[in-house]
Amino acid sequence: MATFRFRALEDVLSRQAIPVETPSSRVSDYFSSKVFDMGKMREYLSEEALNSVVDAMNNGTRIPRNVADQVASSMKEWASKLGATHYTHWFQPLTGATAEKHDSFFTPVGNGQSIERFEGENLVQQEPDASSFPSGGLRNTFEARGYTAWDPSSPAFVIGKTLCIPTIFISYTGEALDNKMPLLKALHAVDKAATRVCQYFDRNVKRVQATLGWEQEYFLVDSALYNARPDLQFAGRVLFGHNPSKGQQLDDHYFGSIPDRVHAFMRDFECEAHQLGIPVTTRHNEVAPNQFEAAPVYEEANLSNDHNLLFMDLLEKTARKHHFRLLLHEKPFAGLNGSGKHNNWSLATNTGVNLLAPGKNPKSNLQFLTFFINTIKAISDHADMLRASIASAGNDHRLGANEAPPAIISVFIGSQLSGMLDDLEKSIKAGKMTPADKTEVKLNIGKIPEILLDNTDRNRTSPFAFTGNKFEFRAVGSSANCAVPMAALNTIMAHQLTQFADAVDARIAKGLKRDEAILKELQVTITSSKKIRFEGNGYGEEWVKEAAKRGLSNVKDTPRALALLRKKEVTEIYEKYNVLSKRELEARVEIELEKYRMQIQIESRKCGDLALNHIIPTALRYQNLLIQNLQGLKDVLPKADAAKASKTQIEIVKEISERVDIIRAKVYDMIEARKKANKMDDAYKMAVAYCDKVKPFMDEIRYQSDKLELIVDDELWSMPKLRELLFTR
Repeated sequence: MATFRFRALEDVLSRQAIPVETPSSRVSDYFSSKVFDMGKMREYLSEEALNSVVDAMNNGTRIPRNVADQVASSMKEWASKLGATHYTHWFQPLTGATAEKHDSFFTPVGNGQSIERFEGENLVQQEPDASSFPSGGLRNTFEARGYTAWDPSSPAFVIGKTLCIPTIFISYTGEALDNKMPLLKALHAVDKAATRVCQYFDRNVKRVQATLGWEQEYFLVDSALYNARPDLQFAGRVLFGHNPSKGQQLDDHYFGSIPDRVHAFMRDFECEAHQLGIPVTTRHNEVAPNQFEAAPVYEEANLSNDHNLLFMDLLEKTARKHHFRLLLHEKPFAGLNGSGKHNNWSLATNTGVNLLAPGKNPKSNLQFLTFFINTIKAISDHADMLRASIASAGNDHRLGANEAPPAIISVFIGSQLSGMLDDLEKSIKAGKMTPADKTEVKLNIGKIPEILLDNTDRNRTSPFAFTGNKFEFRAVGSSANCAVPMAALNTIMAHQLTQFADAVDARIAKGLKRDEAILKELQVTITSSKKIRFEGNGYGEEWVKEAAKRGLSNVKDTPRALALLRKKEVTEIYEKYNVLSKRELEARVEIELEKYRMQIQIESRKCGDLALNHIIPTALRYQNLLIQNLQGLKDVLPKADAAKASKTQIEIVKEISERVDIIRAKVYDMIEARKKANKMDDAYKMAVAYCDKVKPFMDEIRYQSDKLELIVDDELWSMPKLRELLFTR
């Protein structure tokens, strides 16, 4: 094994950056060239078909069969010119990844003849075998029927020789078996609620869409070293390995010069991304060694989420081509920064207004304040829903690990904005407002742009931070499907805006003018959401104590976070806005609990395997060498000199024995804990048992193993060390 390790290092050192050829030096020349976007539709579709598709995209209307046939024929013609021979419905099952089944355009017609066929029924609906996808009890295993249905709001695209059509995935009974359908429903709900509130300010607003800009963090490891680390292959993170003397403490990797091999990889995936219409504009080194980030311009949330899933797949494929392996685990290396996927969220109107950006006059600023304050209120009332939406085995390692937001959900808006909200709360009198009161409030509101201009500080310890014209949900994990937290966020926002509009309408019905009714309701909203606002250090123990006093939840692990989704008020909100039924929500809880348990089970099995078959044998091999050396000393030196010379070696031999005994005992204790957990028949109890009883053993086994790594001869150690994984390019 040691020989294999050093051969892997030799392979790494021989790597050269792969030259990258782009279709043109200007991205604008080939951007979206592999996407059946609006420009292509105008070129290929009749006016009737184009109008029907646009109406379906904007209003959710059904596309007639004859129009679907036209669209399918035109889509096939366009895709064939790009070399496409197959098509697939590209969907998002509850595995957290994407799925696809490829069918050929080729169709035999008899007498040795064939044609290329793609009709409306192939475009609109497909029936993949759904039996092997998780359903959480929504259907029996023997009931394999599931349907994918075209989502016209997300354009089709070509990858390789396949036309990919974004779709939803539903069961025979119409229940959602994917992450896209609940997101679409949540986006519809927030559109309806936000448009209603916008009518107080601008009657021309007919539609509001949620926008999303994600920031994708990831690690790269050379493929040869990756293949020599079974824990990376099976768990996505290193289960063993002593931290190198140099990590990220000098901050010299962050925003540093990008290595040539990595730069070639980045140029390659950016070129592919741009052809697929993904507007990636940013790339840089992240804080930890071999950690990087890419980010696009924001887009409509559904499309942006599709692009993120496509982008993650693209990163993986491009990394392999450049002899790298991509790590999207939230915490692949203990002691170093983990990887997140910051979700930058806002709301935009059909009139081109960002509702979370202040305007140029008191009216537009009052609109900004309305959506700004209601967002804070939504988070305050439904923080548990957001916490559950980001729960995963990987994210448990990252949240609160002194480089990521804590598990306590809070909102950061900056001290100046916070002070302004406090002043606004006090200035709105309990009774009817006088002209002087209204003037004072208007003057105060007019200062918002000035406040935001000076409020340039950021709080990276906050899970949910306002960053000038959007909120940044920083706690989302790097491997996550954005649809899950985005569905939760937009659902609670729809609920809060609906409640706000109902309260304002009630005040107006009692005789208050519109602006005064809005201001008085904002006062109530500010007061009732104060507990969620926090401007300090989220890493400090003081915040944990303060959060407890405020009544904020601090749920540190995935099983208990998922249990929050079973609360009655959570079910009622999802059902009220038709995002998820109680049955669909419970299915997702069951699936995620099972996923968590299986992830910890895989990690613990691999931990035990490596400990018994790699770590212990390597340590004993070195111990045997020491024993042989001790025997040699006795043979060549006088007794007194031999005893003196062998003292240190004897201590090392004893230490190896002690640590090996502990590792072996802990591995078998871990196996017994697994057996007990596996006998439980309740998914939640089983997941908690894996969390509380199985997972701690891995930390104990690792500690002993990492101590052995510092003792054993480097040439004998069987797996690439962290210094090699992180600093060998």
